[in-house]
Formats: sequence, structure tokens, C-alpha cells
Amino acid sequence: MVSGQGWAGDNTPPHPAAARGQKPSSLVRPYAVTGGRTAPRMKFAMEALVSSITSEHEDLSLLSPEYQAIIRLTRNVRSVAEISALLRQPLGVVRVLIADMASEGLIRVHQPQLDEGKPDLNLLERVLSGLRRL
Repeated sequence: MVSGQGWAGDNTPPHPAAARGQKPSSLVRPYAVTGGRTAPRMKFAMEALVSSITSEHEDLSLLSPEYQAIIRLTRNVRSVAEISALLRQPLGVVRVLIADMASEGLIRVHQPQLDEGKPDLNLLERVLSGLRRL
């Protein structure tokens, strides 16, 4: 499971500074991954569901570690917020990456259908269930 493992998906031990109670500095700042962009190219809600279009047997080694991690997570349908939480990355960064990946045809974003401004109860139950699993 990729839960709580960050981009690389590995089980590396915590940074030595974390063991001393200090916050470790990141080698790559999250917004460096998006080239400083903070707004996604397409608009979608944080509860939008994301699924991978790539097959498990497809070679992902040419993709960035960020893309690889998102593809691995979205082999099971997940919300944008859930992906952000599992990767321990800011929601804004993950939204930019997901929008880029959708435009490249790597993933599919399923927008919630709102009837007269009322959220779909089935969607809310699935999101709540996902949050409880975290």
C-alpha cells in the first residue's frame, strides 16, 4: 500500500531531524514540482474522483516519481483530497499535477454531478468512507 509513503512510495526511515523533534527540510519543495504553478489547468472539486487509465503492465519508468505515485494510487478510484492526504502533499500541488496528467491522458477525473446545488449523497458516503479508512 502506498499510504503515507510520499512520492517515491518507499518505506525510507524518517529524516534524522524528525527524530530530534525538528521539522526536516524537503530536498524538493512541493511547488518546485509544479514549476511554481498554483492553479490547475482545469477546474475540479477536491471531492472529484480520479482513476488511472494506464495498465498495471505499462512501463512507468519514463514518468516523474510524482506521476508514478499518483498512477499507483489511482488504480483504485480515489478523491483528489484522498490522494493529497496519502501522498502528504499540499492539495494545490496535487490538483495541478492531476490536471496536467488528465490533459496528457494518463488519468481520468470524474466530476461530481450536482443537481440544483445539492451534492450526491452516494458520493458523500464514498468520500466519508474513504476518509474513515485513512
